[in-house]
Amino acid sequence: MSGILVVNSGSSSFKYQLIDSESEETLASGLVERIGESEGVAVHRRPGHDEVRVTEPVADHAAGFQLMLKAFDETGPSLTEQPPIAVGHRVVHGGKRFYEATVVTDLVKINIDDLADLAPLHNPANLQGIEAAQKAFPDVPHVAVFDTAFHQTLPPAAYRYAIDQKVADQHRIRRYGFHGTSHKFVSEAAAEFLGRELGELNQIVLHLGNGASATAIEGGRSVDTSMGMTPLEGLVMGTRSGDIDPAVLLHLNRKAGYDFAALDELLNRKSGLLGLSGRGDMRDLQERAGEGDAGAIEALDVYLHRIKRYVGAYYAELGRLDVIVFTAGVGENVAAVRAGALAGMERLGICIDASRNESRERVIRRISTDDSEITVLVVPTNEELEIARQTLAVTQG
Repeated sequence: MSGILVVNSGSSSFKYQLIDSESEETLASGLVERIGESEGVAVHRRPGHDEVRVTEPVADHAAGFQLMLKAFDETGPSLTEQPPIAVGHRVVHGGKRFYEATVVTDLVKINIDDLADLAPLHNPANLQGIEAAQKAFPDVPHVAVFDTAFHQTLPPAAYRYAIDQKVADQHRIRRYGFHGTSHKFVSEAAAEFLGRELGELNQIVLHLGNGASATAIEGGRSVDTSMGMTPLEGLVMGTRSGDIDPAVLLHLNRKAGYDFAALDELLNRKSGLLGLSGRGDMRDLQERAGEGDAGAIEALDVYLHRIKRYVGAYYAELGRLDVIVFTAGVGENVAAVRAGALAGMERLGICIDASRNESRERVIRRISTDDSEITVLVVPTNEELEIARQTLAVTQG
């Protein structure tokens, strides 16, 4: 076995997968959560075996990794007997410094820490996970795979904000984009599924989950994306507002006394579908809309209107469009969202087959009609596999 361990660390939790570098099969997966609380939880899953769940205090990420190793030793495959050949880490923000997956060195860690002001909820936690994993696996290479890296191909016209450029450059203000690992994975999977060269396809990828983003991909390169300097910009999300007139914030500050903390809380945690309807989960929202709830219906209308606006804008920007891809939790599973987002676009060459769209198969599939000029696909994302692939490429390249 030659396994690659993929780690996704949060501030009080981390998820992991062990992926076979040759077959790309998931050998085991799990998570450790509630780190630093009075009672932590560790869950380990191995195909063909019962799930193992342990409840005990987990002081920090290093203690969490020891708990993970114990689960591997007891349930398998043992990482003590056969350590992974490399460890790949998801890192949210690479700024403009990191345009590809990078072997972790002390300098790389310094740079990840320096970029923490651009992603204060993510980069410090990602770094904690890296350092804990290095203690657990000191003799194997560790690789940082950045969410922002795929979008380093954006041209200035797409990444520049129209503010004083001295101010922008001094404070690193520009569009960076996120979900890059997912956008890269599904766009390449779409080309493979269609038997086409990636370089000849123009695609729009819609990553629709609790967080959501759209990306215009020209010949495999990201040329525009909806998320900006932070993951707040762009589409309507579960609890995030997406696009909003910045003067709204000035108005709330002047007229309602909202300080920076209150505005942050409002836009990131109390907006989006939750703010519109009181329901941040798409499943709950659909249920309420089906019962005739006016607020839920309007929230869905706003959500779909924003997606449609980005599809139209990116279609115009690309000039020629071959493929639209839906991915992530909502994009893969909610037929009504897919149909609603592309409704009325038949004259643009986008025609959805209702029967295909209603299919609940969890595989890559076509949902457009046979005569649709533009192919519409559902492609299940696999960010962990993409991190493993990039980790392998960096360490063996």
